[in-house]
Amino acid sequence: MTPTLCFDIETVPDVAGLRTLWSLDDSLDDAAVAELAFAKRREQTGSDFLPLHLQRVVAIACLFRDDEGLSIRCLGQPGDAEARLVQAFYRFVDRHTPQLVSWNGGGFDLQVLHYRALINGVQAARYWEQGDDDRDFRFNNYLNRYHTRHLDLMATLALFTPRANAPLDELAKLCGFPGKLGMDGSQVWDGFRAGRLAEIRAYCETDVANTWLVFCRFQTMRGLWTPERYRNELALLRETLAVQCAQAPHWREFLDAWPERASGDDRADAP
Repeated sequence: MTPTLCFDIETVPDVAGLRTLWSLDDSLDDAAVAELAFAKRREQTGSDFLPLHLQRVVAIACLFRDDEGLSIRCLGQPGDAEARLVQAFYRFVDRHTPQLVSWNGGGFDLQVLHYRALINGVQAARYWEQGDDDRDFRFNNYLNRYHTRHLDLMATLALFTPRANAPLDELAKLCGFPGKLGMDGSQVWDGFRAGRLAEIRAYCETDVANTWLVFCRFQTMRGLWTPERYRNELALLRETLAVQCAQAPHWREFLDAWPERASGDDRADAP
């Protein structure tokens, strides 16, 4: 089995970076600096969504599947420095050379990770390999839009046509999966300011679980997995999450929102 790493990140405004770029002192608190950045961005674009290089990573959730089984967790510990989180992600790629699976990873997550790795002095040799040292990467690497070492499910299903993009939450629910729980991306900054990093990490993990479930359906749709493999993968995720419920209550909420026969288990056998 090719190791597979399904991932998602959560970000907040890079307040320290904004202070550097605008030569701001400490007379403005972090919230005021961020609001100033939002206001400038709204004036420029009509949206307060900040440029990707000005978004600081505060959580990276990973679901890893290989011959040994399945695991799902956020990297590092709450409050770890951004550099430590980003380096942990790329070290994982260095160690396992997995297929990466994301939802909009090519349009957000990986681009943010590129910038933040550069800013933090993080090394990512395997990820940036394009065939100079390993010929296998010449025609299948993480960087080429149409290569499969990174599968951006959102972009692929939309045939790389932005107007056809679907929200993960809606598509997951249409497939019978739980969809987003707890919060959404627009609430991460307020949650971070309120010290709710544990909730942000839990939300990030559930996003990864939804992405993995859609990936399982996608693998079956394109004939790479049998219906039996599909059902087994869903059962394995259920079993894994059930074990974690005692220490991570968000997984009980996730499982409660995912009835046994609501996720196409039976439809996969239809002619």
